[in-house]
Amino acid sequence: MIDFALLIVIAICVIALGLAAVLTRNLLSQDQGTPKMREVADAIRVGAEAFIKRQYSTIAMLAIVFAVVIFAVYYLTNQQPLALATALSFIVGAACSAVAGVVAMWIAVRTNIRTAAAAQTSDGKALDFSFRGGAISGLIITSMSLLGVSLTYIALGADPTHTPFVIIGFGFGASFVALFAQLGGGIYTKAADVGADLVGKVEAGIPEDDVRNPATIADLVGDNVGDCAGRGADLFESTAAENIGAMILGVALFPIFGVNGILFPIAMCALGLLASMIGILSVRGKDGADPMDAMNRGYYITAIISAIFLYFGVQWLLGSIPNWIYFFLAGLVGIALSVAFLRVTLFYTDHNYRPVKEIADASETGAATNIITGFSVGLETTAVPAILIGISLLLSYWFGTMTGITNGGLYGTAVATIGMLMVCAYVLTMDTFGPIADNAGGIVEMSQAPDEVRNRMDKLDAAGNTTKALTKGYAIGSASLAVFLLFNAYMADIAKLTGKAFEVVNLASVPVFVGALLGAMLVFLFASLAIRAVSKTAQSVIGAVRTQFKDPAIMEGSKKPDYAAVIDITTQGALKNMVLPGILVIGFPIIIGITMKYEALAGFLMVATITGILLALILNNSGGAWDNAKKFIETGAHGGKKSEAHKAAVVGDTLGDPFKDTAGPSLHVLIKLLATLTLVLAPLFI
Repeated sequence: MIDFALLIVIAICVIALGLAAVLTRNLLSQDQGTPKMREVADAIRVGAEAFIKRQYSTIAMLAIVFAVVIFAVYYLTNQQPLALATALSFIVGAACSAVAGVVAMWIAVRTNIRTAAAAQTSDGKALDFSFRGGAISGLIITSMSLLGVSLTYIALGADPTHTPFVIIGFGFGASFVALFAQLGGGIYTKAADVGADLVGKVEAGIPEDDVRNPATIADLVGDNVGDCAGRGADLFESTAAENIGAMILGVALFPIFGVNGILFPIAMCALGLLASMIGILSVRGKDGADPMDAMNRGYYITAIISAIFLYFGVQWLLGSIPNWIYFFLAGLVGIALSVAFLRVTLFYTDHNYRPVKEIADASETGAATNIITGFSVGLETTAVPAILIGISLLLSYWFGTMTGITNGGLYGTAVATIGMLMVCAYVLTMDTFGPIADNAGGIVEMSQAPDEVRNRMDKLDAAGNTTKALTKGYAIGSASLAVFLLFNAYMADIAKLTGKAFEVVNLASVPVFVGALLGAMLVFLFASLAIRAVSKTAQSVIGAVRTQFKDPAIMEGSKKPDYAAVIDITTQGALKNMVLPGILVIGFPIIIGITMKYEALAGFLMVATITGILLALILNNSGGAWDNAKKFIETGAHGGKKSEAHKAAVVGDTLGDPFKDTAGPSLHVLIKLLATLTLVLAPLFI
């Protein structure tokens, strides 16, 4: 018999999918603009779909190989009953993650044209369309994650003390696909962006998204395959892996809460999905208003309703102990952390605050001072988030211990993680809104729409840049709590496999110290390879664009450039260069675990996690600050477009592009992949 909590989860997911279907039908019935707009939008759609098809074909082959490896590990370590179940759950998780990315991209490339068409008459209507497009992705991806975990749990027997350890294969499969999706999409989008900016804006002095630039379509395609497909897969695996990690910790409390403590994570995330639906439906565009006002209001509505649902959810599922209210307070810590991370990210990446203004001021004296100031801002951004993460873990752990139950402290951190995840669907909506607005702005520019239409889209595009930066902050914040959760789940799994307590990792032990050192090294090496991949691919794009610019007819506007040639170059470069970093991340911890065993791997995992969080903050926020400093100057500050300050800011933004859209987001996935990988392959490291 299926537990009532699972039925609630499934019912809410079905409601969310139904709402997504209604929104999709309404959106697809809207006007698609002028023939010129449709021509540009069709080119973006074809390019995005071609890349996704080739990328996921490559990922599928790698996933099948690794499923065989998982099966072999369990079979050869005398755990034959788990071999097939874990390998199959890995395949299911990988497939669901791939579908999540494809759905996000599919919706985005059909929403951009309708947003551009709406901007011809109303900026409020354009916001409605682009936000609804993001909402469709957010609802479908979050629902799929919760349904995937729930149905896999049921299919594998729904044994509360055993099944959570098996379905970690689902989380690892999701992480596996998300890494390659985020990395490949990130390389593609930033190689095209760098090529378009350096040759178009700096060398040729033509506007962004100018129809004469051969790299513009590739750049707009990149927004979809990187920011939509990549981030969709990223947050899909976040929800899946964190829920499974919390379920594993719930096993230790089975004597106290029974199955309720194990199903609590997915039940709360389902209630958060319901809160997100209410928040999404509350957002309404208004002509002349700041788009961020409407979206921020929807976010706070979602957070408040999530807190109310959390109270009743904790009482329902964990109310069998007298001090259950402390678990509710731990969950509030997670919700508060999500709000705090968004505000901190806004401070460091919005032009209304000191950091971005400092970078813009430094641009007056050239690209070097712009870069120096921007990098210092990136380093500075580690301070407040690290303190916030630390306070959140300490507070939630303390609240958990105040319940008076054994292992209550660790479960308190799990509840905080789930609290942060409750708003995931709304955050994903804001994230997908960003590239949709960016694409719509490109369509308007390339179709040579009137200035008033461009001005409407510029405002929406600026809001999209802000939401993309904010959601990266949320993603790394949720990842930071998740990896602590998954690290403890790894220790619990090792204790289960060895039959001995594993509660302490001795960093004074030489193998453990070496493992920790190599964990930190892997994070920097991976980031290096990701950034270098952008550079290599961008060099090919730059060469192709320069060659086409030598044709006077293209520069005069009497001949269309060959967009397809640049798209093909970017696709080949992204797919070729994503494989080595991905294989390195998967292979390296396996070698550490086999040669130095599980405690050294625990040190590796602990330090790689800490280093990955801090480096991701540096890369994400410095890149976002450079980007918005450039956009601030483009509004007319410091001489405006084509000024010396603007040229310096473009160089800084170009450096920040692979930071914030390739290496930084890929690190979110990397640290969770390491955690799920060590959980799945734990029998190999005993």
